[in-house]
Amino acid sequence: MEHDGSDDAQLAALGLRSELRRHFSTLSMLGLAFAVLNTWTAVSASLPVSLTSGGSTSIVWGLFTAGLCNLCIAASLAEFLSAYPTLTTAAISRPRWMPIMSWINGWIAVAGWVALVATNALLSSQLIVGIISMLHAGYEAQRWHQFLIYIVLTLLSLFVNAFLNSLLPLIYRGAFAWSIGGFFVVCVAVLACAAPDYHSASFVLGQFINRTGWPDAVAWLLGLLQGGLGVTAFDAVAHMIEEIPQASIQGPKIMVLCIVIGTLTGAIFLSVLLSVSGDMEAVISSSAGPLLQIFFHATNNVAGAICLLMLPLVCLVFALLSVMTTSSRIIFAFARDGGLPASPVFARVHPRLGQPLNALTLSSAVVVLFGLVFLASSSAFNAIMSASVVALDLSYAMPIALHCLRGRSQLPERSWKLPSWLGWTVDVISLTYITLTTFLFILPPNRPVTGTNMNYCVVAFAIVIVVSAFQWIVDGRKNYVGPRLNLVVGETCHMK
Repeated sequence: MEHDGSDDAQLAALGLRSELRRHFSTLSMLGLAFAVLNTWTAVSASLPVSLTSGGSTSIVWGLFTAGLCNLCIAASLAEFLSAYPTLTTAAISRPRWMPIMSWINGWIAVAGWVALVATNALLSSQLIVGIISMLHAGYEAQRWHQFLIYIVLTLLSLFVNAFLNSLLPLIYRGAFAWSIGGFFVVCVAVLACAAPDYHSASFVLGQFINRTGWPDAVAWLLGLLQGGLGVTAFDAVAHMIEEIPQASIQGPKIMVLCIVIGTLTGAIFLSVLLSVSGDMEAVISSSAGPLLQIFFHATNNVAGAICLLMLPLVCLVFALLSVMTTSSRIIFAFARDGGLPASPVFARVHPRLGQPLNALTLSSAVVVLFGLVFLASSSAFNAIMSASVVALDLSYAMPIALHCLRGRSQLPERSWKLPSWLGWTVDVISLTYITLTTFLFILPPNRPVTGTNMNYCVVAFAIVIVVSAFQWIVDGRKNYVGPRLNLVVGETCHMK
């Protein structure tokens, strides 16, 4: 794909050399970003999170709440992406604190993206186990069954990313088309098959269920995890920025647009599911999982339900591929700045494959380790899901908070610039939402709290903190200087 050279010049001004091929068009990058977000499939696959934590009120209105707040976060981060395509926290930190702030933000972002890969693999494997349960009435699902499927999906994603790199733009354009097409097919099919057996609008928009043991208000807020998962990781384009033309112009638009599309499709799809869901007790208790049970009730046919489930399942596999792609790129970028152990190894680009193979392998290896944690503990599923959302939100919060503390005047002229009043508004909403959900999503999902239902998200964060702190003491404080930042305002204006 041709580009005018201004993208490479902007990287050069940051002290970097473009090592990855710019073979993504704006459409294929939108496809990747939407495949990562994949809202309608993510929220439907994670229905167990909110069915008992607020019911339909949390499912529908929680997604709108999370979508609006994440749209504010995306609008804030789009200003950074437009001004400094490869930087966020480092762009506005004081020179004295820039290395440590970039170090913390980098480690949190890497952890969040790798946890998101694991989350997608877990959701996909969960749907496959549900299919087996529906086909075989006497089947009792075991965690090791899901673990084996999880490993196969992870290895498949590794293979596609490693050896089909040149086809990824085509794959992600196909993923975008499949997702939008699948959304319409499933909505029309279940509404047609279930007619006229629909729930009322008051049920779809107003039913409240709380089986968590928490007070009603807390239970509803805990249900936000489903909506938060459905609209997080919109910043995929920021970590693929070296592979698209006109990055500082197209990147911000893609980030915001994919959230708008995701929230609208997700809310419509959830409303359709709830309207044809039938007996909610059967949905909650189904061994095949809520989504497949709803499809079965709507179609009254096992084969039809499974065929419909294949559409979101393939979307989740596309999401797994795209999240794996993005996680490898952020590992590569952080290693290039010297932020990881053995950074020179993970900062290499394979000369023939044209992508960071070592970073990709590291991401896959850590995902396998997450799988071992899931194999050992039944509560690990929620912990991994919570960790991915919380870590990514915290990585968004740091640059936004610094921008506010320094008066929103540190960024140079850029193509995406919010009016002052709007900038302050979206920043405050963003930080309030992230603060609230960070606290909520580390709470146990149910009370009374036991070792079985404990949310081990805190433990996951503790491990990341210990490893990153050890690496900082051993190497980072002496050698890490953070991303190189020598882009001047005039150059940025010229690149517009």
